[in-house]
This record gives sequence, structure tokens and C-alpha cells, in this order.
Amino acid sequence: MLDWYNTMVDYATDISLWIDVGIAIAIFIGFVIFRKVFTKYIFNLISRLTDKSSTQVLHKILLAFEKPLNAFFIFLGLYLAYRSLEFRIEDIHLPLRLFRSSVIILVTWGLINLSTSSSILFRSIHRRLDLQMDQILIPFLSRVLKVVIGAIAVSVLAQEWGYNVNGFVAGLGIGGLAFAFAAKEALSNLFGGVVIIMERPFSIGDWIQTPSVEGIVEDIGFRSTQVRTFSDAHVTVPNANIANEPITNWTRMRKRRISFNLGVEYTTPKEKLENVVEQIRTMLKEHKEVHPELIIVNFDNYNTSSLDIMIYFFTKTTAWINYLDVKQDINLRIMEILDREGVSIAFPSRSIYMENPDHSMHPVQDHNNRTNPGKNIDNRDEKTRGYGNEDGE
Repeated sequence: MLDWYNTMVDYATDISLWIDVGIAIAIFIGFVIFRKVFTKYIFNLISRLTDKSSTQVLHKILLAFEKPLNAFFIFLGLYLAYRSLEFRIEDIHLPLRLFRSSVIILVTWGLINLSTSSSILFRSIHRRLDLQMDQILIPFLSRVLKVVIGAIAVSVLAQEWGYNVNGFVAGLGIGGLAFAFAAKEALSNLFGGVVIIMERPFSIGDWIQTPSVEGIVEDIGFRSTQVRTFSDAHVTVPNANIANEPITNWTRMRKRRISFNLGVEYTTPKEKLENVVEQIRTMLKEHKEVHPELIIVNFDNYNTSSLDIMIYFFTKTTAWINYLDVKQDINLRIMEILDREGVSIAFPSRSIYMENPDHSMHPVQDHNNRTNPGKNIDNRDEKTRGYGNEDGE
């Protein structure tokens, strides 16, 4: 650097330096102009020619290297402008290293752009080799490829500036055990992510439920899985945790269950109860949104205050909104059947027997588990009150 500075001082006293500087500036401006012309005309023309199904890979490569190529012309113009000043050969080592380092960085930039999850590279491999690659695997491979490209670029840059990469790698081997202990949690999460990728219990966009979280999977990274809950909260779950928990993937339901008991009054005649059961069963079998594999409608239980009809079936749709629409339509049709047959839905009730002076027992219906106000025990007359215990009961 000191030699380079002394050379610049010597040139400052030379009148021909200003001519060389003018030429250097002209070279740099020429490359800037060429960069704009290349971007506006030549690159766009090539991009349009390759924007076809048969040349999609080449088109993606051009798009990935568009910005690095634009920056390359700037660095190339600066380097050639400097070389035009005709410095001594030992004076160009630093600018040459800077230029070569910039080229390495720009190539790395383009390769990282090419390895994004939207890159056609992985999809082309999937299409040609017929590999099973889903929405989880492609982003994961993209991140792995980015890390590999970055590591190679750092290694090449270190060698360019004279550092011994082999010694650095050997040092990593010596300190590997200490690093493993220090990064135990990070490694656990990394291996948890690998387990999720390999076993594929869920994919991006799936509705999952675990003991710790429930929601829609938005992303799966090296360390954690991003889940959007139904309250629109964003939850980050470490991969090590979610890989060791039972996972329910509701998105992979083939059908969705509806199960409930329909209670009718005890006064319902046997014939009407049979008709209601048969009509509900027929209605479900003929419903276009009900899965025909399993439909159960039976008089199931003598409940405390109702005769219970068990209704059990599945809908073809698993989408929540559509599922609720189907459920509402079936409930309305069941109401129509009950109205047509003159059958009423039961509600909780209780009979209370009151003792009269003639020792006869009269039942009083108590609805909703409350004493009938018209026959309240506390409002009995004097004669009735005399036949009770000390509390008048």
C-alpha cells in the first residue's frame, strides 16, 4: 500500500498523468453506458428469446445473473480504468485481487439467486427423475444449497487473499467436539428439521395440531417451524420439539365426521320414532355431500328425559366452511322431518310429587330442573302444610 501511495505521489507531479486520468474516466463512463445499453436492449432480447418452455432453464439462469451482471460491468470498468494508467506491474496486485474478489462475490450472488425455492432447477430434477419432492423439500434443499455455495465462496475468497484454508479446516476438526456440546440445541433442531423433511408428517399450508400449537404451517427452516394460529398469531416452534410430539394433520382427512345424539320426547309413539329414524337415514344416503361409506342412524338410548337417536356420518368435504354449510343443511332437513312427523325435541324435565291431606300423590312437571312456579311447594295452603315434617315438607 505504501509503494502504491508513493507511485501516486510521483504521478501527481507528471502532466501526462491528467491525460491518463482522462482516458481512465472515459473508459469507466464507456462501461457505464455499455451497461445501460446491454441491460435495456441486448439482455432483454436474449431474455425474450429464452422465455419459452424448451429454454426455461436458460431463462431462469439469465434472470438469476441479471443484477450480478450489471454490477460486473461497473467493477470491470473500474479495473480497466485503473490498468489504463499504466502503473508498474507490482502496483496492480491489490486492484487485481479486489477485482477477482468482486467476480467471486458476483458469481456467488447469481448462484444463490438461482438456488431459491422458486428456481426451476429442483422442479426440473423432480420432473425428469420422477422424485417425490413436495413444498417442504424444495425450500429445504434450497437453503442447504445456499449454505454450501456460501461456504465455497468464503473458502475461495480466503485463498485469494492468501489465507490457509486447510489449517482452518483442521482447526474445525480439533474443536468439533466442543462445538457440538455448545451447539447441542441447535443441532437437535437441525436434526428435527431433517426428520420432518424425511418423514413428511405435514407440508407447508397444512392444518396441524400438536400439544403445543395448532394452526397452518407457513414455513419450515433449519431451526424452527413457523405456524400461523387461527387467532392470526405467529408461533415459532423449535423443530426438536415438534418432531418429538404427536402431530395431527387435519388437512389430510379424506372425509370429515359429524356425530351427535338427537333427543325426542318420551311421549313419541313407536311408529313415529321408527319413521323419523328411517327418513333421516334415507335423507343422509341420498345427500350428495355425505360420504356413503358409513352412515349410522339408530334409536340408541333411553336417556333421563329423552329418547336418543344416534346420528353418525361423514361429509365428503374437509374444508371447514363447506363442512359447516353441509352440517347446517342436514340439520334443517332433520327439522323438516320432525315437523312432518309431529315429533318434538325433548328438553330436560323432572316430575315432583306433592303429598295432599288425603295422602294422595299428585305429579307436577318441573321443566329445566326448576320447580313449577304454579305449584311451588312453599306456597301450599295451611291444610297441606300440616302434613309435613318440621320444615313443612
